Amino acid sequence: MIEPGAQVAALVIGTGYGGSVTALRLAQAGVDVHMVEMGMAWDTPGTDGKIFANTTTPDYRSYWLRTRTKQPLSNFLGFPLDKDVPKYTGILDAEEMGGIVVYQGRGVGGGSLVNGGMAVTPERSRFPGVLPSVDADEMYDVYYPRANSNLGVNTIDPAWFETAEAYQFARVGRKQAQRSGFRFTFVPNVYDWNYMKQEAAGTVPKSALAAEILYGNNYGKKSLQKTYLAQARATGRVTISPLHRVTTVTPTTGGYTVTIEQLDTSGAVTTTKTVTAQRVFFAAGSVGTSKLLVRLKATGALPALNNEIGTGWGENGNVMCGRANHLWDPTGSLQSSIPTAGIDNWVAGGAFAEVAPLPTGIETWASFYLSITNNPNRGRFTWNAATGKVELDWQTAWKQPSITMAKSIFDKINATEGTIYRTDLFGVYKIWGDHLTYHPLGGTVLNKATDNYGRLHGYSGLYVVDGALIPGNVSVNPFVTITALAERNIEKVIAEDL
Repeated sequence: MIEPGAQVAALVIGTGYGGSVTALRLAQAGVDVHMVEMGMAWDTPGTDGKIFANTTTPDYRSYWLRTRTKQPLSNFLGFPLDKDVPKYTGILDAEEMGGIVVYQGRGVGGGSLVNGGMAVTPERSRFPGVLPSVDADEMYDVYYPRANSNLGVNTIDPAWFETAEAYQFARVGRKQAQRSGFRFTFVPNVYDWNYMKQEAAGTVPKSALAAEILYGNNYGKKSLQKTYLAQARATGRVTISPLHRVTTVTPTTGGYTVTIEQLDTSGAVTTTKTVTAQRVFFAAGSVGTSKLLVRLKATGALPALNNEIGTGWGENGNVMCGRANHLWDPTGSLQSSIPTAGIDNWVAGGAFAEVAPLPTGIETWASFYLSITNNPNRGRFTWNAATGKVELDWQTAWKQPSITMAKSIFDKINATEGTIYRTDLFGVYKIWGDHLTYHPLGGTVLNKATDNYGRLHGYSGLYVVDGALIPGNVSVNPFVTITALAERNIEKVIAEDL
């Protein structure tokens, strides 16, 4: 635990993908690193003997300081799904702002704790549209392979996929996609597929086959706790303070004065600490990093930050929908919580759709999808002096391009199959889940708010290392790109700045 008055060489704010890469590489370069994490450590079993709660039965561990759950699917067969829960520093933050719910992981490991593990490298032809100032050759020859190796990325055994009961839903998705002329692609993942085979055989405790995903995964998924953070801790140079929240960063002789609040599990501040850091690396996620920097600029703590701070935010074009299948097309009562595949219509229609599970434990005769679309709309974070809060300028209407792009896939599948959209998953007679994102990106864009390696303009020794650098959309699930970009940037920073 970080002590009041401590002096640290490198302070990393956040323990998600960018922060974990940064901490590991700094430590390997001989730098002592302290990481502060707003969420919990998630290393102690709860009352049921497990660290993480099940997706189907959310409890006190499931949500970040909410008294009622805010599930992505709010309704099922006409019944509301959300329920009251005790207020607790749980693992999933459903942060509501600007007409959108932004889902974020809270805890040591950040978003890696709560995502579906889909580890996708964008197609190379799309990369210049994502990060135009970054050398694509370097990324695809060096940094993407490095990221994939360190993250433990692997691919499902295609022969096992053909017979696995838990992937009947994905095989139905494939059949329907191909009958409508769409490309169906397997997607790599960080789940341990050998473990999942053992789950199916009944020889190990079930995890993906017990619907674990949204509120953490107890066994099979290789989250950052098992990969980058484990390596970082093994150097002996990295310490982590959970339930610590950074409130201010201001210049001082030889570095920066950083004020940190320590929280208890009710969210109350128990202690306020001030430490000094030679260098500060912002890795609090797209929303966390951007909100903090917008506030620090507006309140005069870091007034020299440029006017790009807070701009270029996007939701990776996320939109969800469900389709009702015919009775002769069952999707299976056992569904693995780990997605394996997607429908690619990016070039023609601007959409890539994950064939997502609905692990309810009953036959639903439904196909469910999370689409990533080429939505051009971008929001921005602004400071509201009257309320003393950072707000997101985003409108639900800006999701319309995402819906139109997703319809380029699902209208055609419905026409081919003679099926209809489900209208009971997101409210009453609501087809599209256009109120949310799992993939917040941007707000402190590379080569705009920072230089081309994440150094913040206006201040030496301040860096952004996370998804805030990526302007709004990567065309696929973003965490491999966030990881690879962090690998690229920290290598340059270590070579030139230390």
